[in-house]
Amino acid sequence: MGVYAVEWPPTAEADELLGRLGGVFCGRVMEFLPGREAFVADAWWLPPDGEPIGPMALEVTCRMSGPACRLHVKQTGFEDTPRWRRYYTLISSGWRSSLAALKDYVEHAE
Repeated sequence: MGVYAVEWPPTAEADELLGRLGGVFCGRVMEFLPGREAFVADAWWLPPDGEPIGPMALEVTCRMSGPACRLHVKQTGFEDTPRWRRYYTLISSGWRSSLAALKDYVEHAE
């Protein structure tokens, strides 16, 4: 168990619902099996200018599937409000681009 925290610099532009993006995503590591899985609970996004969004959970699993490695990322926690809907709209595209960059890195690493 321990603290999980990732920080991004604030954006220059502000989203109309969330304010500037960036800030800190933090939570508590509840389970960690190196090379296999991690589970972070009681996670919150602390934006630079607004109220925190949370609590959430983040689950990451890694499994071999033949010669390939399958990485699964699942972020949960939701309230049916405009801020939460906007958060997931933005974060889902962020996850897609981050995972695509990771895939490219792994496939082209020497």
